[in-house]
Amino acid sequence: MDIFLLIAGFILTIVGIAGSFLPVLPGPITSWLGLLLLYLTKAVPMSYTFLGITLVISIIIWVLDYIIPSMGTKKFGGSKYGAIGTTIGLIIGLISPIPLGFVIGAFLGALVGELIHDNKDIKKAIKAAFGSFLGFLASTTLKFIVSIIFVGLFISKAIEHWNLIIR
Repeated sequence: MDIFLLIAGFILTIVGIAGSFLPVLPGPITSWLGLLLLYLTKAVPMSYTFLGITLVISIIIWVLDYIIPSMGTKKFGGSKYGAIGTTIGLIIGLISPIPLGFVIGAFLGALVGELIHDNKDIKKAIKAAFGSFLGFLASTTLKFIVSIIFVGLFISKAIEHWNLIIR
């Protein structure tokens, strides 16, 4: 059972990294679920303090994921259309064969969203799209860093208790 929890937990932490880029998956929370599974093994002693702190960090990042992009959009004069366009462009960019398509897609999506909202002023739309894009990048970077840290914590704890896990 411990091996199953270890493998499932590791998969969740990796999926959490992917969730840093995919808007449908809450990256750090998914990675945290992986940590929780590791601590549910008989080999790793339960640490409510560690799990509590990492859960709070995950929830804070999840909330900030909704706040940061809208702050970037508003700061540069953007609209809700730019933020929605960013998300749609990101998804299209992820499935495109273009390297770093999610970055290009996010910016172009924001630009198209802003042009739909106010198609008269291209300079204003570019500025707003840039703000929406910066907010997206800041939020994604924050989620990615936290998810990578959670993977590192998972691996270090798994290695520390490896002999007890594989029994």
